Amino acid sequence: MSDTARHKVTGQSEHMNDIIERMQADPGRRALLKGGLGLAALGFMGLQGCTSGDSASPALAPAPTPVTRPGALNFNAVAKTVADAIAVPPGYTATVLYRFGDPLNAATGAFSNLGTDTAASMDFRAGDNHDGIYFFGLSADGRFDPAESNRGLLVMNHEYMQWFFIHATPYSIDAAGNRTVEAEVRKEMAALGVSIVEVQRNGSAWSYNVNSAFNRRITTLTRMRMSGPAGGSAFMRTRFSTDGTATRGTFNNCANGFTPWGTYLTCEENWAFGFRRTAAGAARTAKENAGLTRYNIGATAAGNWGWATLPGDDFARWNIDLTGADATADYRNAPNTFGWVVEIDPFAPTSEPRKRTALGRFFHEGAWPSRPIPGSRLAWYMGCDARGEYIYKFVSDAAWNVADLNGGLAAGDKYLNAGKLYVARFNDNGTGTWLELSLGSNNITAANPSYAFADQADVLIHARLAADAAGATKMDRPEWGAVDPVNGQVYMTLTNSNAANRLVTGTPTGRAALTDAANPRVYNDPRTDNSAQRGNPNGHIIRWREAGDDPAATTFTWDIFLFGSRAGRDPNNINISGLDASNDFSSPDGLWFSSTTGILWIQTDDNAYTDVTNCMRLAALPGTVGDGSVKSITGTDATNATRTVTSPTGAAPGAARLRRFLVGPKDCEVTGITESHDGRALFVNIQHPGEETFDPARLFDVNVAYRNNATATGPTAILADPTRYTSHWPDGGNARPRAATIVITKNDGGLVGM
Repeated sequence: MSDTARHKVTGQSEHMNDIIERMQADPGRRALLKGGLGLAALGFMGLQGCTSGDSASPALAPAPTPVTRPGALNFNAVAKTVADAIAVPPGYTATVLYRFGDPLNAATGAFSNLGTDTAASMDFRAGDNHDGIYFFGLSADGRFDPAESNRGLLVMNHEYMQWFFIHATPYSIDAAGNRTVEAEVRKEMAALGVSIVEVQRNGSAWSYNVNSAFNRRITTLTRMRMSGPAGGSAFMRTRFSTDGTATRGTFNNCANGFTPWGTYLTCEENWAFGFRRTAAGAARTAKENAGLTRYNIGATAAGNWGWATLPGDDFARWNIDLTGADATADYRNAPNTFGWVVEIDPFAPTSEPRKRTALGRFFHEGAWPSRPIPGSRLAWYMGCDARGEYIYKFVSDAAWNVADLNGGLAAGDKYLNAGKLYVARFNDNGTGTWLELSLGSNNITAANPSYAFADQADVLIHARLAADAAGATKMDRPEWGAVDPVNGQVYMTLTNSNAANRLVTGTPTGRAALTDAANPRVYNDPRTDNSAQRGNPNGHIIRWREAGDDPAATTFTWDIFLFGSRAGRDPNNINISGLDASNDFSSPDGLWFSSTTGILWIQTDDNAYTDVTNCMRLAALPGTVGDGSVKSITGTDATNATRTVTSPTGAAPGAARLRRFLVGPKDCEVTGITESHDGRALFVNIQHPGEETFDPARLFDVNVAYRNNATATGPTAILADPTRYTSHWPDGGNARPRAATIVITKNDGGLVGM
């Protein structure tokens, strides 16, 4: 389909490309067509209006030209490396911009990075383990400006803590496993959540403004409103909010999203593991137990951080035992107030974030918007980050109106509180269906034998159970998504799976499933020491095209865009995409489309290939769904049993259209990514460098002997000996490692990747 035909979707209002074409034909308006911000920003701008409460007529904004994707990448591939440094191609510079602990106001002193900084000061410092991130252009009058690239607000998630590096010594617990120092716990709670920080470009250099009035931290203690269909329901009532309309805080924020009106979406991922449930408090109804179990809160749960063991209401909320007469007297329902997409208005520093319950509750990786086309409904695509979980989308009831630009949380009420939630079923023939998650549809009823749904609030709070009932396709760990600004097609990473979750024979149980067309691989990928890695340890990236190119469609076609693999593996069943030394990778996680160049950036969070290379970022020039062929792929389990499936696969990219752009420091994850609107600066987050300094399998184990271990192999001794840290990035020397945001620019000032 031609570009012109593709943008003329039946039943939709005129697409902005058609408006641009008319303007280009009019010499009097041609001067308005400047920029180069790309088609995604185009939907943000369009006929730029005032806020929804302003009665002024919309004014025509400068509109960017459509995206022109290059035919080949124009940089030298970066070699794989295990060095404790950032590696980028010749002609590029990566600069550290914003690190864990950096102050957000002039009254807060420099960060010691020795674990000695106070809990109180953490409310005004960068949080730990930077993740999802977005750049919002900031106008001179303090509003969202999609055309501004020299000044903006960076909004980013802080997913979790580098446990031992955040304190001067391992934290304190008593013989019963109870936390004993409140200041330590408050420091941890303040290190999570979200940062908003103003940044600016001066010449070719970027810096952040420590004095900005927009700088703000949102943490586990920030008050938030429960909005949408589940807000105020009986499932949400707690001692803190007896009417179920509010909660405190957000945490375990992984990936993110954004809105065309200029707000940020932060997404709550592994939130369930923060809650404590004892055997004494296990008495629940069968229905309650089914809901708790499906969200990984069993009959007993320790609570990873032990926060519930301190006295006081700020800590009691992590204990979900039945301690009161009803839900308004304790925190039995506290888990229901987490697992949501949270909307934040970065341009209103005193605003109260809103949890958007219409988008469903699960382990949200992110929420990525469709291209905003005036007059058409909006969609957000979401993954539930766990093996054997699902891909979702939410479609707004309201059609996009460009007059809502800068509409803030009121615009969010309009578009994010009313709509339909769907889950994906991928058929083996390359077609797919969006299954509606509404009471009365797709086996989601009060008569469902696994879980009796009471109302739509119940459906949204227990979206995983609703997706089970609907018969969605279990996926190999859905993580980040991205929407192609050229054609609106959607990409999502399936980071990896293991042998227990993806089978070739037998009867699937729990979250396990047989290989299928959308998740076709089970294989052994041995490390260099020949230790086995079975399942789908390298992951893949799936993509789909909505019917009629309409984000509100209920059917789609799909293929597998790219398979992760080491170079040199079996080209028929493992290295299906034909990767070589310049572009082989494992465990795709982060995704981002440049709205200027059309480049797809791919980032990895890998344990399967770290014997050869640190985590990385690659650049890709994708084609379109259906540009490859159908292939037969044979999976093999540990007993050498086999199963062959056929999968629609994308065209092999080759080195011209896929190559490595960045390799991160030791033990890191290369994660969140965003760009200035002109495409000349990329902001990338580097998370948990040096995490292998301590045994990662035990980081969340509240174990007295381990926490207080002062032997030569214990954490106290390791912290005292910087030579034993596996990373010192980004500060170097003997410094403790810490997460940071870097900015990447081209030395000649050009477009990154071009």
